[in-house]
Amino acid sequence: MTANELSHIVIGKAIEVHSRLGPGLFERIYERALLFELRSAGLQVQEQLDLPVIYKGQDLDIGYRLDLLVEEKLIIEVKAIEAFDDIHMSQIMTYLRLTDCSLGLLMNFNVPLMKQGIQRVVLGGPDR
Repeated sequence: MTANELSHIVIGKAIEVHSRLGPGLFERIYERALLFELRSAGLQVQEQLDLPVIYKGQDLDIGYRLDLLVEEKLIIEVKAIEAFDDIHMSQIMTYLRLTDCSLGLLMNFNVPLMKQGIQRVVLGGPDR
C-alpha cells in the first residue's frame, strides 16, 4: 500500500475519531484513539517514536518524537490547537527530511469539522 493510499485510510479514521469525541480534548487522547482505530484496521503503527538527529555522522543524543508512523511510510502529527502555524509545517517537514517518508499529515482535532483540520504535507512542499 502506498503512503497516499494509507493517508486516505488514516483520514477516514481521524474523521471517525473526531465525530465520536468532538473538539476540545487533549492531543494525547486523539492520538490514542486514532492509534486504536488504525491498529484495529490492521495497520502497523508506531507511536511516540524517537527520531534521532545525526550531525556529520554523530548522533547528537537529542532528537524528535514522532506522534505516529504508519506502515513506516506515513508520518502523522496530532494537534489540538486553535490553528496551524508555520512552526507546525516546519516540524513535519523536518520529520520528513529525517526519515525515508515523503508524506505526512498534520491533523488538528480542535476544529468543528475534521476535514478543516487536515493538512497533507509532501516532502518538497504542502500537497493541498
